[in-house]
Amino acid sequence: MLRDKVYEALQTVKDPEIDSVSIIELGMVEELQVLPDAILIKLLPTFMGCPALDIIKNNVVKAVSAIGGVEKVEVEFIFHPPWTSDRVSGIGREKLKEFGIAPPPRHMAETGEWQADCPYCGSTYTTMENLFGPTACRSILYCKSCKNPFEAMKPVSTLM
Repeated sequence: MLRDKVYEALQTVKDPEIDSVSIIELGMVEELQVLPDAILIKLLPTFMGCPALDIIKNNVVKAVSAIGGVEKVEVEFIFHPPWTSDRVSGIGREKLKEFGIAPPPRHMAETGEWQADCPYCGSTYTTMENLFGPTACRSILYCKSCKNPFEAMKPVSTLM
């Protein structure tokens, strides 16, 4: 079925800044329509103004266009519903850890404070070193148990 082939192709499209996690595992794919003359894919950006959106769009078009019989691929970024870090799948969370990035916490305190477990040893004895990491979606933390610095994906919630 063409729809399944499109999802398989989308699974190969990785986040350019975290190349172990697909856009499906990040929960970016909101809608997929197989139309008579085109494939329409609606994606939720993980962060407003993310500089990787053009790359993601081009990679989606390239991956889906490689499917036999697909002639036109339309990719649209939408902002409703808003993407939240709760959309990251269980597999996506594991792949983030394997890449050395702590997945976003599933629940935050009402104060907006959050903490990430160390992706290397699993310790909760971590501290925020810098809210600003190498990209807008990551922060730098430090594990006081295994003494490793690590990055954590920032949580995004509609409650913030």
